[in-house]
Amino acid sequence: MTIKPKGSYNTKQSCEILQYIKNNEGRHLTAQDIVDYFHEHGTNVGAATVYRRLDRLTGDGLVNKYIIDDKSPACYEFIGDSNCCVGTCYHMKCESCGRLFHLSCDEIDGFFAHVKKDHGFVLDPKRTVFYGLCTECSAKAV
Repeated sequence: MTIKPKGSYNTKQSCEILQYIKNNEGRHLTAQDIVDYFHEHGTNVGAATVYRRLDRLTGDGLVNKYIIDDKSPACYEFIGDSNCCVGTCYHMKCESCGRLFHLSCDEIDGFFAHVKKDHGFVLDPKRTVFYGLCTECSAKAV
């Protein structure tokens, strides 16, 4: 009898969670978003199952986990082999709708280099978040 190491198998639910995250590539999802999706579609997937799967996918390097602030839940993004957010990675968070956006900008890279060179401080790009209003929310505010 062979005993598999813990976490070495994929259940149907685990595969469905991974497929859902893949289908939403480029979006930032919370664990609750995933639980809600499955409940809305009649699939009983518990929050503990979702968190375990997200932890495994993060550990396997297929998903990035972002902790933006202490008021927001962690969010996850499928990266697969894309190496998204390897190196410099910035984010923008809409203060109205709460969505999180990637920001790739050479101007900001220059700012980070300036802070390091002239102020002796190394900023962490993966934890740098700019707050404001997204295009849709700023249009509504007018």
